[in-house]
Amino acid sequence: MKNLKKIATVVILALGTSFSTNAQESESSTKTGATFGFKGGINLSNMYTEDVDDENALVGFNAGIFLELPISSSLSLQPELLYSTKGAEVTYDNAFATGTGKFRLNYIETPLLLRANITDNFNIHFGPYFAYLVDAKITNETNGGTFDFEEEIDNEDLNKFDYGLAAGLGIDFDGFGIGARYNYGLQTIGKERTVLGQTYTFPEGKNSSLSVYATINF
Repeated sequence: MKNLKKIATVVILALGTSFSTNAQESESSTKTGATFGFKGGINLSNMYTEDVDDENALVGFNAGIFLELPISSSLSLQPELLYSTKGAEVTYDNAFATGTGKFRLNYIETPLLLRANITDNFNIHFGPYFAYLVDAKITNETNGGTFDFEEEIDNEDLNKFDYGLAAGLGIDFDGFGIGARYNYGLQTIGKERTVLGQTYTFPEGKNSSLSVYATINF
């Protein structure tokens, strides 16, 4: 009986030590388990106003890096630094020409997201984003090539800073992931100006984009 008591005591002490060690490792992992990675994908972007939401989407891309900073086992902060192309596309068909005009805006973008891990492989994320306009250009392509051109737009004519809200979802695998996100801009792209006593804003729209992307985690 005494031997059994001694054995039981040793087993309990061993289990207690093992539990304590695992808890400390888990706690340490929660505090220091930051994840770094690369991401990139396709943007389908447009510009919207209060009354108009054009259906023509401009195809672009997004690429950059991200950090996942755990808060708990199910929540984390995810700051990102991206190069993201946005803008809008307009198609026309009239008596003068048939073609496509593209208004391109290239941004350095920094989303700051709260990520909720619903399961081990599925997450939803949301938060604000901030962006700085690097450059902008407008292109026009007609079927006959008569009115084709590409022209840089002076950044001084546009608001250099953009901001808005982002929300999306992701699916994670071992070191790899895919996801989709919608960005809703809150800043008007063009600046307000007055010419001959008339005040106008061009372009008057705000950024709107849907991103589909893949991630590589380290």
